[in-house]
Amino acid sequence: MIEILRQHIIDRLGNDVENIDDVLERCKQVKVKRNDIILREGETCSAVYFVAKGCLQVFVYNHDSAEITRDIVTENNWCSELVSFSSQQPATENIRAIEPSVLFSIDRVSFQALVESVPQFDKVYKQILEFSYVNSVYRINSFLSMNALERIKWLMEYRPNLMTRLSSKLIASYLGISPETFSRLKSKL
Repeated sequence: MIEILRQHIIDRLGNDVENIDDVLERCKQVKVKRNDIILREGETCSAVYFVAKGCLQVFVYNHDSAEITRDIVTENNWCSELVSFSSQQPATENIRAIEPSVLFSIDRVSFQALVESVPQFDKVYKQILEFSYVNSVYRINSFLSMNALERIKWLMEYRPNLMTRLSSKLIASYLGISPETFSRLKSKL
């Protein structure tokens, strides 16, 4: 499984992978079961995770205790609660495995050491931050201007694998619509 992470880093850096083994040595493989909570709101986030296999949900609870999904993170992507991770303040989000998953974690101390000592890792980290920011802003702006049917069509076009991989309830939460609306509109497509 570590080869998946190695290839991910090579894909981002090209030939500039001189210190890749230093990075990989600091990554610990973590296997989690479906529904395992990786981070709870209120805890301090102490790691960044690379998803080698599986799927994670990043979510909060609204005032009615319903889950609001901010992101679904699948293979070959990074996941963390970055505000808590960098500030060491309590997390405002939860992270849960929605499938049995294999992750590689880098704890905060190792992460900071890599950013300071391995220029390529700092470059990868900046790419990850930029991708996460662009993805979040695009999704928020797009979803604000789309009706429910347009959101479903967006998902079918840009993340079609989620339609067969996730429950209708989770997809509805990700799209910001009720499960009933999702089911009704999905049947019209």
